[in-house]
Amino acid sequence: MIKPSVLLFALLISAPAWYRLLLDEVDLVQVLIRFLIAVPIAAVLLGGVRFILAGYRKADEEPGSAVTPEPYEGKTP
Repeated sequence: MIKPSVLLFALLISAPAWYRLLLDEVDLVQVLIRFLIAVPIAAVLLGGVRFILAGYRKADEEPGSAVTPEPYEGKTP
């Protein structure tokens, strides 16, 4: 299934074509073809960004590695 962020990014990529449609410089069919071409390009670009950012996510800690706080007994010399 295509994520909404991919469709929004594809719409952003094809925005100049949509603007030219408003000015009657291109046909609707050409604009839709450009949008359909932009969808896989946007999916690949956003997939690359997700892949790069996945390395920066905090790794899940092991269940036994949690540090438990202990009361501090202040010893004064």
